[in-house]
Amino acid sequence: MSPTATKPVPTVAFAHLGCEKNRVDTEHMVGLLAQAGYGVSSDENDASVVVVNTCSFIQDAREESVRTLVGLAEQGKELIIAGCLAQHFQEELLESIPEAKAIVGTGDYQHIVEVLQRVEAGERVNRVSTLPTFVGDEHLPRQRTTNQAVAFLKVAEGCDYRCAFCIIPKLRGNQRSRTIESIVAEAHQLAEEGVQELILISQITTNYGLDLYRKPKLAELLRALGEVEIPWIRVHYAYPTGLTPEVLAAYREVPNVVPYLDLPLQHSHPEVLRAMNRPWQTDVNETLLDRIREQLPDAVLRTTLIVGFPGETEEHFQHLMDFLKRHRFDHVGVFTFSPEDGTAAADLPDRVDPETAQARKDALMALQQPISEERNQRWVGRTVDVLIEQHNPTTGAMVGRCARFAPEVDGEVHVQPGENGQQAAPGSMIPVQITGADIYDLSGRIVGARAMVAAIRADA
Repeated sequence: MSPTATKPVPTVAFAHLGCEKNRVDTEHMVGLLAQAGYGVSSDENDASVVVVNTCSFIQDAREESVRTLVGLAEQGKELIIAGCLAQHFQEELLESIPEAKAIVGTGDYQHIVEVLQRVEAGERVNRVSTLPTFVGDEHLPRQRTTNQAVAFLKVAEGCDYRCAFCIIPKLRGNQRSRTIESIVAEAHQLAEEGVQELILISQITTNYGLDLYRKPKLAELLRALGEVEIPWIRVHYAYPTGLTPEVLAAYREVPNVVPYLDLPLQHSHPEVLRAMNRPWQTDVNETLLDRIREQLPDAVLRTTLIVGFPGETEEHFQHLMDFLKRHRFDHVGVFTFSPEDGTAAADLPDRVDPETAQARKDALMALQQPISEERNQRWVGRTVDVLIEQHNPTTGAMVGRCARFAPEVDGEVHVQPGENGQQAAPGSMIPVQITGADIYDLSGRIVGARAMVAAIRADA
């Protein structure tokens, strides 16, 4: 049911917090409301009702979500609280924030139009399923709200693992995959919108299809996406144990699949991994990582690590330092352990004091920085495609990314105009010769036609 003609059509604002999965959910809610005739804005000043899509992954994220909610409430806004915080706390939010007119769970965002209509009718609405089961498909309206050249595509929702530190299964349910046909259909839609980079996301993308097809189907999915006219297809959260020869062959043989492997390892020591309830990961050893580099020699490897997990000793930490030194990842993110209520690790003994955990994080980052710089330096002298994302028309300076950098988590390429002052608009993909590198970023210059001809002749 659309808003009635006798009532003015309200404008609804959105505030987005959290991960890229939340971003996709926000874009679907925006699309659903726009289809139903509501005005939608990203500026809270434009609306009396604000949908806040919240994050509840760790305590810092919860505090940011609550600060956002309280700030909007103090401005006199009516709130619809969506996402992980709503799934996590439910009635507590309605009780503690009178301005909250509705809560919408992670598996219920598809009902946002009905929720808003009930709010307009004077109800306070709890639309949170106890167990999220919704996964969505290519028919669900979606209106992208950020960089139009980059799109995230959820291939699955939820997680079947029960890592001791992680609350995701409680917030998003068990893994449920979309069909290959549905994913490819949405990818074609995004290609028609001019998307240059498609990022496949789920909690464990190398487990894609296991629930639906009784075996992982990432290799088949990547080959099917090879038919889509999008230059870069990037996979996030590739667990090494799922990087089978078939998957690595698809990375190698499908031209638009970029050889970028985001491996969320969390730790290296078998005892810590067992405590994290990740015993399956103890097979991640030199042989596996060496095979990845052998079969994908230009592969960009990223990982995330947790230090200060309960029971982590100096010996465990030194094992992690040695592991990082040996494997020379391109990009590394390090987090200190955060005890989360509702997870097994929250009650573990032998807590590592925060100062020690922070010192370990600092030591890992100090170790990694020269490695990252060395990995970046290998690209100096190469000509690579760069997706331009910012452009200063006054100075001509441009900022973009090459395939070795994922958006928001990795570095950038700072691009100077070409030989004849050639510039490029945001959203365009252009050849750039890399001329410099530092710890995080690259720099280069647009390659004009003359330079390209000379380079091709030199290689002939």
